[in-house]
Amino acid sequence: MTRHPRGALFATSTMTGFGIATWVTRTPAIRDELGASIEAMGLVLLGLSIGSMIGILGAGALVRRLGTRPLILLGGALPVVGMVLVALLAPAQAPAGVWAGLFLIGFGSGVAEIGLNVEAAAVERRIGRPVVPVLHACFSLGTVVGGVVGIAMTAARTPVLVHLLVGAAVMAALAAFAALNLQPLPLPRATVQTDGADAEDATGASRVTTATRRSVITVQLALIAVITLAMAFAEGAASDWLPLLMTTDHDAPEAVGSLVFTGFALAMLIGRSAGTPLVTRLGRGPVVRLCAAVGGIGVLLVVVSPSPVVTAIAAAVWGLGIALGFPLAISAAGDHPTDGDRRVSVVATAGYIAFLVGPPLLGFVGEHLGLQAAMLVPLVLLVAAFVVAPAARDSHDVDVRRTVST
Repeated sequence: MTRHPRGALFATSTMTGFGIATWVTRTPAIRDELGASIEAMGLVLLGLSIGSMIGILGAGALVRRLGTRPLILLGGALPVVGMVLVALLAPAQAPAGVWAGLFLIGFGSGVAEIGLNVEAAAVERRIGRPVVPVLHACFSLGTVVGGVVGIAMTAARTPVLVHLLVGAAVMAALAAFAALNLQPLPLPRATVQTDGADAEDATGASRVTTATRRSVITVQLALIAVITLAMAFAEGAASDWLPLLMTTDHDAPEAVGSLVFTGFALAMLIGRSAGTPLVTRLGRGPVVRLCAAVGGIGVLLVVVSPSPVVTAIAAAVWGLGIALGFPLAISAAGDHPTDGDRRVSVVATAGYIAFLVGPPLLGFVGEHLGLQAAMLVPLVLLVAAFVVAPAARDSHDVDVRRTVST
């Protein structure tokens, strides 16, 4: 695979991150324009979640039928349209219209995420070098850039309409680049190659493959799905609620909320960009456990934080900790000779369930107990990920243990 097609994958992931950050940094302003309570804002955010889940649940079958290219192209176009809708309808105080715009953003991002992760995992197996962490680092890069732009726009009191339309233009440019350069891998094969074997051997091979596919949902894969759900929930909780947590629980200015979110995104970018050598040295399982531990410490500090400064530092620890968790779980799921695409679809779907239950659940808890207390939910999930982290191990983990023991 040449550099330009891989660049198309990275551009789409960057676009998704930029779009999310553009939306997140203006959530306090959009809430004020809509006149929504925290609980009502959680229902508005449900549009993003439902769109994501519909896209994700249908994406697995579409990948096997159509390949990844249509999903990635759709994932580039729909979020742009959704961002334009939010930009136009938030100032018009139309929460249903904002919900619809977020639905399009979520649906496009959902189908793209499955296509991107399946494609990146396949490339990773083919070239023998980490690709999924780089893909997610590009998402973090997009969130950092979008967050910085959001801070500048917020500080300058730029109207939401102008800010989101500028964001939609940047997203459209990245989507156009991806569309012109995307050349995904061939469709996954339903049967194994038989090297010219006779029909009886081919039928036997097909039966073996079918049996393998039927057993793709294993205990190990279910535990990997727990990891993706926990990491995605923790990331989504920060993306959806950190700016509002700063403005509601700590009475911080809106620009400070955007700054804290951007610090979180920058920490994730650093973790995903610089963490690959750590995976090479320690192995996938131990690093996933380390991610859950450090991320959990960051979330706990947010829960007990007495000041905006401590919360900002804790948010950075949170982001640095969970940075590699989701991409390493995706790599673990794709580490299979015949069913990598299906396994990636399964665990990615489990992970993105977090985006369905996360916003309304945390909004409900935050409305009654405060958003700081609501962050106990992702903390509990990270504890679960810590416990089941060995499920993400690979052969390198075994090699490391043997080297240490000798």
